[in-house]
Amino acid sequence: MSTQNDEQEVAPAREERLAWFFGRPIWQRVVIGVVGLLLLPYVLIFIYLLPFIHPVSNLMLRDAVLLRGYDRRWVSFEQIAPVLVKSVMVSEDGQFCFHGGVDWGEMGMLVADTLHGQSTRGGSTIPMQTVKNLFLWNGRSFVRKTLELPLAVTASVVWSKRRMMENYLNIAEWGPGIYGIEAAAQHHFKIPASKLSARQAALLAVSLPNPIERVASKPGRGLRQLAALIQRRAQGAGDYIKCLYN
Repeated sequence: MSTQNDEQEVAPAREERLAWFFGRPIWQRVVIGVVGLLLLPYVLIFIYLLPFIHPVSNLMLRDAVLLRGYDRRWVSFEQIAPVLVKSVMVSEDGQFCFHGGVDWGEMGMLVADTLHGQSTRGGSTIPMQTVKNLFLWNGRSFVRKTLELPLAVTASVVWSKRRMMENYLNIAEWGPGIYGIEAAAQHHFKIPASKLSARQAALLAVSLPNPIERVASKPGRGLRQLAALIQRRAQGAGDYIKCLYN
């Protein structure tokens, strides 16, 4: 009897909420919708804090919607070869352990170069790339960067460094329909992510900026040279990775 009464009480409450929303002018409904979309990533950041939640990226969702299919096999941070983590850090974000989501020094130089009409570097940290992959879109734009910065800072406050790296390495793209380090290691080298060698890790790391054209398992001369540089830097990473392994 009480369950029936509860259902009767919930139904009018739901109808009142719908009436409150649809009874407003269109412009107000649009504003409410936009605000909701802007706040949703911040809610998801807290949800993705839970270790049993395995986030998917917008590119993965796109592939699913377009019925392309994709390969992603989630692995925990402990199941990823440390040499891969080191290689990605020195290649993508050497200050990962020392900033709070945004490398403001690098960002300042990037803005200065842009204002002087010079070609700009990437400037994106691993947290920035992670929130972009999860919540935003590819391509350079002022709007995307404006949304990206506070999301990166928030994610860095909420997630530990290990959780940040775990999320990033499990959603990063390593080829058409290949997402996450386990699928990448299996696809390119036929081994699990835990067994990657220093050379293989370096090749995967340097392919990240453009995984469609930079194929880790079929590197050209330039990619091999860049991988050799990253391999040497990873060997001397030392203090740069203490936030992940100490």
